[in-house]
Amino acid sequence: MNIFKSYHIYALSTVILWSLSYVFSRLAMEFFSPFSLGFLRYAAASAFLIFVVLIKKVRPPKFKDLPMFAASGAAGFFVYMIFFNLGTGMLSSATSSIIIATVPVMTAFFARFIYGEKLVTRQWFAIAIEFIGIVLLTLIGGTFTLNKGIIWLLLAAVSLSTYNLIQKKITKKYTPLTASSYSIFLGSIMLCIFAKSGISEFLQAVSAVSIAYIIILGVFSSAIAYILWAEAFSKAENTSSVSNYMFITPFAAAILGFVFNAEVPDNGTLIGGIVIMFGVFLFFKDSFIKTKRE
Repeated sequence: MNIFKSYHIYALSTVILWSLSYVFSRLAMEFFSPFSLGFLRYAAASAFLIFVVLIKKVRPPKFKDLPMFAASGAAGFFVYMIFFNLGTGMLSSATSSIIIATVPVMTAFFARFIYGEKLVTRQWFAIAIEFIGIVLLTLIGGTFTLNKGIIWLLLAAVSLSTYNLIQKKITKKYTPLTASSYSIFLGSIMLCIFAKSGISEFLQAVSAVSIAYIIILGVFSSAIAYILWAEAFSKAENTSSVSNYMFITPFAAAILGFVFNAEVPDNGTLIGGIVIMFGVFLFFKDSFIKTKRE
């Protein structure tokens, strides 16, 4: 069987690239403020995608579909980044991780009512196990903070869930490259409200290292990652089947943190990671068995 015909490889690759962004975002914060980094990251992503779109001769979306692309760009890149940065500034990383971990749950719930997508009881049980794994990963040795930052993070989670749902709809009419590229283009235009501070900080901190961080975050963790994410949506029957892979992100980020930053995973990471991976296996059990048979 050609694994590139399955959405699994694209969803998993995306999660790894997103996990990489947690590591390099922390490193980049030594040079840039959160909002400036957001602008610079997606400016780099847009520059890369403009080159790809021109080389591939990708046609722009139809005028009537521009509102849908604008909504995707706003939900996935502009609104999400603002709410996420506001929330994480008020909460511990443990609390933030738990709240953002509700995205696959929200996506599955909304997809049930908007698209009529159904999950079997086993898959809902698997989602519950995965969420418990996130709680174990973040709370063993961590702290849970309670303040208004939770509201911002919940809005960020809703925003990202909305992006997932819109992308599923867009990829029915457009290629994954078109779906992700023009969503990022429009989202980046909205992020230009942070252009002044972003450019100023970039000029002050310009160096080979800071530029490398921006390229990694913009090209790999944004442009390429979202193309792969859109590809996964275009191949999957259910939106939640793709978004469920997001449960792996915190565990993968911890592993990559060890690889790149020598951050040794604690007991919570190891225990939570095992629980999460069990939940992922349970969710996709039938799919894995079918793939093996083929």
